[in-house]
Amino acid sequence: MKIIISPAKSLDFESKVPISLHTQLVFLEQSKKLNKKLRTISRKKLSELMGISPALADLNYNRNQNWQPPFTLDNARQAVYAFTGEVYRGLDINSLSDEKLPLLQERLRILSGLYGLLKPLDLIQLYRLEMGTSLKVGRRNNLYKFWDDTLAKALNDEMQDGVLLINLASSEYFKAVPAKALKVPMITPVFKDLKNSQYKTIMTFAKKARGLMVRYIVDHNVNTLDELKGFNTEGYGFSEPMSTETELVFIR
Repeated sequence: MKIIISPAKSLDFESKVPISLHTQLVFLEQSKKLNKKLRTISRKKLSELMGISPALADLNYNRNQNWQPPFTLDNARQAVYAFTGEVYRGLDINSLSDEKLPLLQERLRILSGLYGLLKPLDLIQLYRLEMGTSLKVGRRNNLYKFWDDTLAKALNDEMQDGVLLINLASSEYFKAVPAKALKVPMITPVFKDLKNSQYKTIMTFAKKARGLMVRYIVDHNVNTLDELKGFNTEGYGFSEPMSTETELVFIR
């Protein structure tokens, strides 16, 4: 079982990382090409391209200029310790036992506009590049065109026949993994909360639930669909009537 999730816009490069164990990017050359393009974009254009404030544009302009491989523990940090936000609050990496870390490294992949496909312990530097950004690189008009089926092929190469892909990424990021290019079965969990007598997806809760499910899979070494249906963290429970062959719905 492999899991894909989205990255986060918010980053933590200040708090102490409890481990020195790390790995390196698979798609460094592609990341270099993207950074080379980003370096040419002015603060004003960056603000327009990314829909961000002048202050954030200034911050990310400087990040682009300072981005420099090779990545080491002195100038980068492991991805799973760098990203913050609701998904990563649900995952809660800092409370994961040392014994479970290798399983997380094996199972989890993080989609990224700049880095492509990250293992949890891959070193990254500060950046902002959402997958939906209309960044033109050469003849490719956006990041979906840039990555094309590269990420799907990488996942195929990592997975054996019959292994499930659990899609816990947002639709913006999952679009970078064309379903038609995947050669493995995929399941998308959906999380709904009862509000005004109806079950609805409340995005803040759903994002955290994605992280909670990653943690559940790793903590319980989940390998099958039936085991995944046992997810019950923070009051969620599997709903058979609301689920389909490709979507598992969890409600609370």
